[in-house]
Amino acid sequence: MRALPGLRGLRGPPPLQLPLLLLCLLAAVRRSWADGNTTASPLTSLPIQEEMMTKYSNLSLGSHNISLTASPLTTLPIQEEMMTKYSNLPLESHNITLTEHSSVPAEKNITLEQPSKIKLTCQFTTSGDVNSVNVTWKKGDEQLENYCINVTGNILYTQYMFTIINGKQMGSYSCFLEEEKEQRGTFNFRVPEVQGKHKPLITYVGDSTVLICKCQHCSPLNWTWYSSNGSIQVPVDVHVNDKYAINGTNANETRLKITQLSEDDKGSYWCHAVFQLGESQERVELVVLSYLVPLKPFLGIAVEVIILVAIILFCEMYTQKKKMHTDDGKEFEQVEQLKSDDSNGVENNAPRHRKSESVSQ
Repeated sequence: MRALPGLRGLRGPPPLQLPLLLLCLLAAVRRSWADGNTTASPLTSLPIQEEMMTKYSNLSLGSHNISLTASPLTTLPIQEEMMTKYSNLPLESHNITLTEHSSVPAEKNITLEQPSKIKLTCQFTTSGDVNSVNVTWKKGDEQLENYCINVTGNILYTQYMFTIINGKQMGSYSCFLEEEKEQRGTFNFRVPEVQGKHKPLITYVGDSTVLICKCQHCSPLNWTWYSSNGSIQVPVDVHVNDKYAINGTNANETRLKITQLSEDDKGSYWCHAVFQLGESQERVELVVLSYLVPLKPFLGIAVEVIILVAIILFCEMYTQKKKMHTDDGKEFEQVEQLKSDDSNGVENNAPRHRKSESVSQ
């Protein structure tokens, strides 16, 4: 047989080296089996590693997603902790009574300062079949579930229990009882109201004033003051401007002191009270006047008095002048009358003298 051209230059190992080479390979294979590893040859290890990486990368991705979800063993303590926390909350119970002849919806306003457990009850009295009454509970426009219904005689009781722990759960809860006519009872939940001075506070330029806000039977977590210029509210920063000082003797009261007042300080001031379930605010109006402002009415009155006196004097002078002209006319008439009387007397005396002379002759 002829050898292939490409293998002509190859030579086999010497006869003595072949047994040694086989022994080394057998020793290596035994060592790998003893260690429990199946070592692949360098020519086949790369594809196998890529296949294993692809396989294990999929497994690691699944394990990564699973790690984001808590196991049932860890959720149980959290649920117990939440139940224990909410079980210690105070219970608020409120009732509304309705009849089939009610003409207007019944409403009840409820002030809530802190998280609480709530029990709402609507009592409906009817003369018809109480079992035919359709009952629905809603929060705003959202329909609620898990409410209870109990019938005693011709009175139907429906109850809804829940827990308010944040401001989103505040609002209006309504029970709807529909027989021939729908009746509604509404419970309005809101945070306590803040009370300020309803009338404007009037002061003068250069003076100091104190604005006060109170919250009856409540203790806000924090108080904040704002000044408003139109529709924009700007926080009052006592650290930037020394003319402002905020303090309060009690937790349910806040005071804003403003010194060295100017006309720029006038306007509306808002006090914000922060509660666990929301916020409440009240407006206080401040009016700052200059010292000339109180004098304006007196100056107006003084001007009116001066004008009135001038009119009176003018009328008096006109009357006196007119009276003087009248007196002068009367004197003139009297003089003329006397002259006429004198002339008549002289004329009358002349014939008498003539008569007397004729008699004497």
